[in-house]
Amino acid sequence: MPKLILSMDGLVLKEIVLSKERTSIGRKPANDIQIDNLSISGQHAVITRILGDAFLEDLNSTNGTYVNGQPVKKHVLHNNDVIELGKYRIKYLVDSSTPGVSGTELVDTAALKPFEIGTLNPAEPLPAGTSTVRTRNALNENAKSMSTSVGHLLEHLGVIQVLTGVNTGHELELSKPVTTLGKPGYQVAVITRREQGYFITHVEGQVYPLVNNEQLGIQARKLNDNDVIEIAGVKMEFFLRS
Repeated sequence: MPKLILSMDGLVLKEIVLSKERTSIGRKPANDIQIDNLSISGQHAVITRILGDAFLEDLNSTNGTYVNGQPVKKHVLHNNDVIELGKYRIKYLVDSSTPGVSGTELVDTAALKPFEIGTLNPAEPLPAGTSTVRTRNALNENAKSMSTSVGHLLEHLGVIQVLTGVNTGHELELSKPVTTLGKPGYQVAVITRREQGYFITHVEGQVYPLVNNEQLGIQARKLNDNDVIEIAGVKMEFFLRS
C-alpha cells in the first residue's frame, strides 16, 4: 500500500499509510496530515487515492505545492516523487511487492506521434514500449462504483480510434474502469467507465484537452458516439461497440 514520509531538513517526522481515498494536508487540525506552520495554508493540498493510485491537487494554497522542484496544481504521483510544502518534504512511496492487476491504464499519446514510432498495424496490439501501463487516476468520486459498473457496460464497450498520424485507424478498447490518456507533465486526461457511460476529465496540464474542438471544463464530460478528442496533439474518435 502506498505511503508518505513527512520530513523537514532531513529529519523524518512521520510516516503515513495512504489507506484512505482522500488524504488532506494543511495547517488546520481537521486535516489528515496537519503541518502547523505559517507557510502552510489551512487547507493546502489533497491526495486522492483510487484503485491503489494517488493523485495530488493543490487547493489554491498561498505558497503553492511543488513536486520534484516543479510547481503543480494537479499531478499524478509516481514512486519516489517528493512533494514540497515550504520547508517540509513528503516522499511518496509505492510498495511494489503488492500483487495484483491495475484497474487503470495510462496510454502515453506521445508514443502515437509519427516522429517517435514507426507505422503500426491497427489490427495488432501496440508493441512493447509504445504505450505505458501505469496505475494513474484522480477525479473519480467512488472507486467501488466504477469497478462494479463495468459489468453493466459490457454490451457497449467504449473504443477510441486514432485519427491523425501514421497510426490512423489504430484502436484502443476502454475495457478498464479508468484509462488515462496524454503526455505526463504536459497534458493528461482520464476516461472513466461508469454505469451511466464513459466520462472524460482533465487532470494534468495548463492546457485542457478538446472534445469536438471545444475545450474541456473542470467538470467531467460524458462522451457520445463519434466525439473527437484531442489530447497532447493526437486526435482520436470515441465510439461504442456493441
